[in-house]
Amino acid sequence: MPRVRELRPMDLRPLDPLQSIKTKLGVLVGVTSAMSAIFVWLGLNNDLATRYTLPLAVALSLLFTQILARGMTSPLREMTAAAQAMARGDYSRRVRASSRDEVGQLASAFNVMAEDLGGVDRQRRELVANVSHELRTPVSALRAVLENLVDGVTAPDDATLRAALAQTERLGDLVTQLLDLSRVEAGAVPLHLAPVGLDEFLNTCVDEAGLAGADVRYEVDVRPAGLQVMADRDRLHQVVANLLDNATRHSPAGGTVTASARQAAGEVHLDVVDEGPGIDPRDRERVFDRFHRGGTAQDGGTGLGLAIARWVVDLHGGTIRVLETRTGCDIRVALPR
Repeated sequence: MPRVRELRPMDLRPLDPLQSIKTKLGVLVGVTSAMSAIFVWLGLNNDLATRYTLPLAVALSLLFTQILARGMTSPLREMTAAAQAMARGDYSRRVRASSRDEVGQLASAFNVMAEDLGGVDRQRRELVANVSHELRTPVSALRAVLENLVDGVTAPDDATLRAALAQTERLGDLVTQLLDLSRVEAGAVPLHLAPVGLDEFLNTCVDEAGLAGADVRYEVDVRPAGLQVMADRDRLHQVVANLLDNATRHSPAGGTVTASARQAAGEVHLDVVDEGPGIDPRDRERVFDRFHRGGTAQDGGTGLGLAIARWVVDLHGGTIRVLETRTGCDIRVALPR
């Protein structure tokens, strides 16, 4: 939990309801001046010498000013301490933002910034850990195959070479996906928009998905016939291919994966539906994050496909989301017509 520095006895903040630092300073000056005048007047009316009354009035005013000013500037001191903690990698510190003036607004903005920086730091650590994990698996498998070949444990037959090739291809796919995601996030992917006939397009995507040889049946359903969408065909193919791959890996043996397209009000909806276990409601937003696989660490995926799909759909000005279904999983891409 974010840590907020406890209020000290001298950090009194009676001026917090005021919405301007200038108003606070004006009130502070007015109150201290009035206190000094009242104290001097009381001293003179009680036969106290001026040489005692005036210094005491000044001292009392300074003490009162110090107490209130400390409460006014305490968020700035807290921000300084929190910034120093951030420099050491601690993003959990927060500032108590109770005032409504410019300093309070700065403290609130500082807390939002600290939360965002903490999130970025967590994502960076997760990215490094996940990339290391994803690269280690095929590298270890490929190393084992090559060591067996060098030591003469296994012969360089077709099965062994195919296993080495499969691990090499997995490495290549991971690197390609990382490069694609980096380009998309940097906005370096130009879109070449043109009308795409969805009937022929989805059938092509399904035919390519079927080459994997999975025990899954594919169906294409496009209504109305001849439905088109303005999109970059290659990038849209990347989205649908990722969705089909995801649906194929999560479908049961003999299951059906359906790719459909429907015309909606100003949009075209592309749905890829499978008959698998579905996605937990708590993961329906996070599945589009990099390397997030909804707790299925052994499903064979890298956790990058849906992240790439989301960024490509965003480039098209569309949306992608997981629909609520009783069984299976339905991921819908909505593109403007």
